[in-house]
Amino acid sequence: MSGGAGAGSVGGAGIVDWQKHCVALEMQLLRFRLQAGKIRELLAEKMQELEQRVTESDQRAESAEKQVHVMEEKLKSANIQPSESENSLYRRYQELTNQVQEKDAVIKRLEMQLEKQILVRAQEAKIIEEKAAKIKDWVTFKLREVSSNTVCSIFVTILDLHSYNDHLAFSLDHIHLMFSAGSSLPQYPSTGPFTHLIYKNISVPVYTTLKGKATQISSVPLHDDDSGSEDDSGSLASLRTSTLGPDRKGSTPGSPRAVKRGVSMSSISSESDYAIPPDAYSLDSDYSEPEHKVQRTSSYSCESLREPKSGYLLKMGSQVKAWKRRWFILRNGEILYYKSPSDVIRKPQGQMELNSSCRIVRGEGAQTFQLITEKKTFYLTADSPNILEEWIRVLQNILKVQASSPVPMETTAAKPTVRGWLTKVKHGHSKLVWCSLVSKVFYYYRNQDDKLPLGQLRMREAAVEEVDRSCDSDEDYEASGRGFLSSHCTLVVHPREQSPTYLLIGTKQEKDTWLYHLAVAAGSSASFKVGTEYEQLVGNLLDLEGDPDSALWRREALCFCKDGLRSPLTTLPSEALQTEALKLFKSCQLFINVLVESPSIDYHTSLAQNALQVCLTHSELQNEMYCQLIKQTNRRTPHNYSLTQCWQLLSVCVALFLPQQHFLWYLRQYLQRHADPRSEVGKYAVYCQRSVERTLQNGEREAKPSRMEILSILLRNPYHHSLPFSIPVHFMNNTYQVVGFDGSTTVDEFLSTLTQRVGMRKPHLSGFALFTDDPSGKDLEHCLQPSVKICDVISKWEQALKELHPGKYEGTRIVRLTYKSRLCFRAQAKGETDRERLLLAYQVNDEVHQGHFPVNKELALEVAALMAQVENGDLDRPAPFSPSSSSCPQPKAQQILVQALERFYPKRYKQDCTMDQFRDLSERLATKWSVLRGRSASECVRIYLTVARKWPLFGAKLFSAKPIPPSSVEQSQIWLAVNEDGLCVLDYTMHLLVMYSYQSVITFGGCRDDLMVVVSQTKEQGGGKKSVEKLVFAMAKPKVKLPSRLYCYLVVT
Repeated sequence: MSGGAGAGSVGGAGIVDWQKHCVALEMQLLRFRLQAGKIRELLAEKMQELEQRVTESDQRAESAEKQVHVMEEKLKSANIQPSESENSLYRRYQELTNQVQEKDAVIKRLEMQLEKQILVRAQEAKIIEEKAAKIKDWVTFKLREVSSNTVCSIFVTILDLHSYNDHLAFSLDHIHLMFSAGSSLPQYPSTGPFTHLIYKNISVPVYTTLKGKATQISSVPLHDDDSGSEDDSGSLASLRTSTLGPDRKGSTPGSPRAVKRGVSMSSISSESDYAIPPDAYSLDSDYSEPEHKVQRTSSYSCESLREPKSGYLLKMGSQVKAWKRRWFILRNGEILYYKSPSDVIRKPQGQMELNSSCRIVRGEGAQTFQLITEKKTFYLTADSPNILEEWIRVLQNILKVQASSPVPMETTAAKPTVRGWLTKVKHGHSKLVWCSLVSKVFYYYRNQDDKLPLGQLRMREAAVEEVDRSCDSDEDYEASGRGFLSSHCTLVVHPREQSPTYLLIGTKQEKDTWLYHLAVAAGSSASFKVGTEYEQLVGNLLDLEGDPDSALWRREALCFCKDGLRSPLTTLPSEALQTEALKLFKSCQLFINVLVESPSIDYHTSLAQNALQVCLTHSELQNEMYCQLIKQTNRRTPHNYSLTQCWQLLSVCVALFLPQQHFLWYLRQYLQRHADPRSEVGKYAVYCQRSVERTLQNGEREAKPSRMEILSILLRNPYHHSLPFSIPVHFMNNTYQVVGFDGSTTVDEFLSTLTQRVGMRKPHLSGFALFTDDPSGKDLEHCLQPSVKICDVISKWEQALKELHPGKYEGTRIVRLTYKSRLCFRAQAKGETDRERLLLAYQVNDEVHQGHFPVNKELALEVAALMAQVENGDLDRPAPFSPSSSSCPQPKAQQILVQALERFYPKRYKQDCTMDQFRDLSERLATKWSVLRGRSASECVRIYLTVARKWPLFGAKLFSAKPIPPSSVEQSQIWLAVNEDGLCVLDYTMHLLVMYSYQSVITFGGCRDDLMVVVSQTKEQGGGKKSVEKLVFAMAKPKVKLPSRLYCYLVVT
């Protein structure tokens, strides 16, 4: 058995060598083809030169004969007697005749040489053909010898040399359209950017630690059967403790023993974190012209279903969510995995069946992905990004053969000018690709979710034109069986110093859109008429560099017109989008022509939000929106409310998104022409100029404008305020600070302004963060990331509130922003400002009040007195009490004491107090408070924090939880504390039970409806062995705070 395995492995190593040889031979054949073509061109040029020389010789001979006849006529007319001159003329005639005969001999000699060269080249071509046939037979024979089951990505497609003669011909029989034309509206997420509102559908993600960093591997909780396999289905004991011995016996893949057992070199390279498989170099090679490599007539062959792939991957276990290193083999449409390459002769530990229902989802990190099957979800991690991309590429090839649609993958892409499925044809080979035009570069991908393009075309100064296909017949297409007719459209793109590329497009609308945008990117839109009349006029203005005196600015197509639009102003790729553009115009007309008044202001808000949401969902309409607004304001009657409201809508629009290509230049030129601080309209233009630059700086928005944002623009001219919007930010001491912002302000910029005003350090130094409340009204908070825009936060919060409570809080409730400490590190204490200490003391007091801080009753009174002194100063008490007088303070002082107890004393100590006990408690608080007379607020804060920091878990965030058996924690109710040092488990009296450092945390996150933490601990002192333990806790919803806080500490530490 071992011998058989060794032979198979040696064969596996040979497969890689044959692949390299085949690729080299195919490249050599391509060079021979190119040489043969050049030879033919040289022969043709030589024949043409010889024919031209023969023609010139005949002409000279004819002219010489004419001269002889002329001289003879002259001699006869002069009656000159035959003499020596006649003899000289005869001799001249003889010389010319001899020269003509010599020329004829030279021509015949050259023709003979040419025929010989043709025969020699023909013999060389036959020899090359014979060699190619022998090579093909030899490689095929060797592959059959190696194994009948090993079908790798070697494409032994040796083409005949004579077929290369027509490589420039546009073969209609091999061109096919692989998509059906349609006029339906492009499908986007149904709710646009609100699909994953930060205030809705809160689920607990799952994280793992890779190379010392926390990486999200799933956005939803895990299920127990995820990544299931036979090696995970052991007994309960194995679920709790699985050995992770660092000193495993046996040979490593790079050892001589491993090579003798037959471990392939690709598996040896995959052991390293930065190893690149031999066939992964194609991912980083030249993307510009992949057709110059191995030519293929089909994207995916049926052989790829049996394409073998092997290597090490990390797989998350089913029960204990820990990473296990396994040897994976992809063969015959399924994945098998073993503990090591030497176990491939045994029964596999698990298998994954690949079918059309499988999906590939990338993880947050650059090395993780999920393979989702019908029954289970497998979480896999590669040793390097290159190995990950290679595995995904191979899996995609297999899934694409089995499914009719591309493999869905969750990735993000840059915003393109235009995109869609096209059939790309080059050198007679066609391929359906996802195309995207970004700036002046045309990218094409295998599918729309790929990150790495198959290739790209530089559009600068490229030739773009439409190919006339009117002469083609339908019979050609029907006979080819490709499934399309000659009604399709064809564009040709010819970049400089490259061969042309043909693009087959299904509908006229798509063709017009691609032709226009490609021509604009190439800079050739002015050379031939493309696009609508409006687009052509904008292009003409660009050619004139926006000359302010040009008559083009006054052309009727660019100016305001009372008549409605009959067709869109820009080129759109479908009839549905064209219809949507006309609806957009009607919405703008309603917004502009209805006077903004108090009763109708919500009507205008709804119109603006709906129209701009359509533009955010369908980015193709964004250029259309700007063109419509500019047309409605250009040369319109001044001092008209409709003109002002149109400029207001434009002011809202520029903060959300910007037009593409030269429409952005046109917008800037238009704003420059109207910017004038002396007029109302000019002030809006100046504001729009500022907003355009801010949007270019910080990027476009995700959500439609909020009600607050639209009302601010409608009710006052934003020109008068550098930051047109403002909102209060609340602190833990019941104070607030109003902070201004604009439509592009990020949370990071917002906090920079806030900290500068209140005298605090930057958030990364102080550990403070900005939180919002939850629109549901529950006691929940949401931490905002620094890159998020404030206006997007407000808009999403309003949208969530509207969906949760339709019509109930419309316009009466706004988002509440709170600035408080999120991460607490001991190093942050150095350099603390007085303001930070004050807010931190109030936040700790809130934890004490909620019972999340361990204090006894006496200490609780002490710290309550300190906070009362900070809040109210010295307590006013009467003169010495008389026996007849009440022992209680005066009514005002009594009221202050009651308020202090309500705010600063733990709730659990007041729950069962009688009136007498509460009166006694007030008296004791008054006594302790009186002791602090004369102390300043800063001094009391310093004392308070000094006392609080004596608790080892100061700054930790506590969560109430219940362990789910089997568990090593015996208590029925515990606290989970997350702090700088790790994850601590406390009993309900807040005494430490066990602590897990962050180095021991393997995986954490949601598991079904509970919280899961997988940790590793040293089993024996000095033994070197580690046990893996899976802890599951039931927590009150939402439990999203704990995983996010764990993630933050892991990232920082």
